[in-house]
Amino acid sequence: MFKRILIANRGEIAVRILRCCRELDIETVAVYSEADKTALHVQLATQAVCIGPAKAAQSYLNAAAILTVAMETGCDAIHPGFGFLSENSEFARLCQECGITFIGPRPEVIDMMGNKSAARQLMIDHGVPVVPGSQGSLDTPEEAQRIADEIGYPVLLKAAAGGGGRGMRRVFSREELIPNFEAARAEAVACFGNGEMYLEKLVLNPRHVEFQILADEKGNTVHLGERDCSIQRKNQKLMEESPCKALSPELRKAMGEAAVNAAKAAGYTGAGTIEFVLSPEGEFYFIEMNTRIQVEHPVTEMVTGIDLIREQIRVAAHLPLGFEQKDIVFSGHAIECRINAENPAKGFLPSPGKVEFLHLPGGCGVRVDTALYPGYETSPFYDSMVAKIIVHAPNRLQAIRRMRRALEELVIDGIDTGADLAHLILYHPDYLKGNYNTSFIENHLEELLSWGKTAERRK
Repeated sequence: MFKRILIANRGEIAVRILRCCRELDIETVAVYSEADKTALHVQLATQAVCIGPAKAAQSYLNAAAILTVAMETGCDAIHPGFGFLSENSEFARLCQECGITFIGPRPEVIDMMGNKSAARQLMIDHGVPVVPGSQGSLDTPEEAQRIADEIGYPVLLKAAAGGGGRGMRRVFSREELIPNFEAARAEAVACFGNGEMYLEKLVLNPRHVEFQILADEKGNTVHLGERDCSIQRKNQKLMEESPCKALSPELRKAMGEAAVNAAKAAGYTGAGTIEFVLSPEGEFYFIEMNTRIQVEHPVTEMVTGIDLIREQIRVAAHLPLGFEQKDIVFSGHAIECRINAENPAKGFLPSPGKVEFLHLPGGCGVRVDTALYPGYETSPFYDSMVAKIIVHAPNRLQAIRRMRRALEELVIDGIDTGADLAHLILYHPDYLKGNYNTSFIENHLEELLSWGKTAERRK
């Protein structure tokens, strides 16, 4: 097992990893920007080192600075968390060259699965269902138009190196394709330094269902069930739950087997996620693989009892998984709400500021992942997520009621958050029935906000 791990991240995921390392008796080194000098992960780590100014490009994305700290402090591994350098193959290669273990898949696997058009072709070659579309990257907008004409509209233009909805455009007619192609490619170049594009058929009103996988170096690959991530805005997830109400046992088995096949096809090791779209007709298609731990990993931990960060670290230390597929038992229902520092009533305007008062929920079946504390100043330089509330209960209705109660207990004074919106969603009839898809927020936001205004007037 490792002696000392550097955590190349911040916020709640850095705290999450720190706690796991503490339980494994592993020393930790935190890195932080000047904006994060009072952050919780800095205070909890065995040792903490400042690596640069507030801007991520000069701190959390500064591979040279992070590796320098790792070597100077005697770290034998680096955990990248999610975001920042977690899916950066060049950083993983640099770790190897420095004799430091990157807690994640091999660089060549990150390259292969990070390029969405290459990943798509790999899935086709191994019999994993994919959405109809281009067989590889597109050279010109005219080529994209030709393929779109063949498979029919609507289609989805996607950046091969993309993520988080950037470099992505929906196209509903032939006239819209070329201008949208150019706009998506320009955004991809700006965000990822890579303008490679591909195209696929747009599945209307799908669910976004992902399967958590774990794989060790001995070739043992398992899935830990699914997460329904369909409550999202502009491709940014807001709520997740497990299991997915729309899956029959037969469909769950087929999707789980496809996820394992996809991971094996990539030669994957560690924790990863196979993401699918699920059509209203019950057809599922591979869309991408995330080669890292996910923000929403706690819901899987709640229904399986398996510590995913612990397993990540063990696999990176060349240890085998301690279980097989038949050993994994799913219990109850879990829901996660992401708490973002933003104002949904003002177009989800970011709301950085000082936390004047904080009360976190607790009680049976409630987990809170956060780096907040009273007096903490949230930063405008990073992602707006400040907490995750996760609940577990014997069934879905009890989990919904438990999450309502947890959100009612949550108090964060000093900044706006989306907690009230999440609370309202938990009362919407379509959510209660499990009758929702990725267009839920788009279709119901005005209605939900009006409920909020009515509730305010009644106070």
